[in-house]
Amino acid sequence: MSSRSGPDSAAEVVRWAAFSCVLVPVVLLWHGTSPAGAAGTALGLASVTAVCGLLLRQSERGAARLLAEEHAPHRGRHQRTGSGAHRGERSGGRPGGRPGGRTGGRSDGPGNTPVG
Repeated sequence: MSSRSGPDSAAEVVRWAAFSCVLVPVVLLWHGTSPAGAAGTALGLASVTAVCGLLLRQSERGAARLLAEEHAPHRGRHQRTGSGAHRGERSGGRPGGRPGGRTGGRSDGPGNTPVG
């Protein structure tokens, strides 16, 4: 198996697994295992190979879909922005662009007590 991760990587893995599904029972028979035991092993390996192949293909489709979504332009008015900015906010994450959150005017709360 090569070290590339191209579009045929899942097919290559499944191909090697299918080769193993044939090779392992032959080796088992060669070393004296019963034909029923070798056949059972072959069926088990074939079922695991089939499930893994399906999962690999599903994973590749999902990765391709995510890659396509990253490169596609965003459409619609209700898309979230990555920076966390919301409508009406300028800087510091508070309305009005002031870091303290005060937008002018008078407040009777603590910290804005008139002196004198």
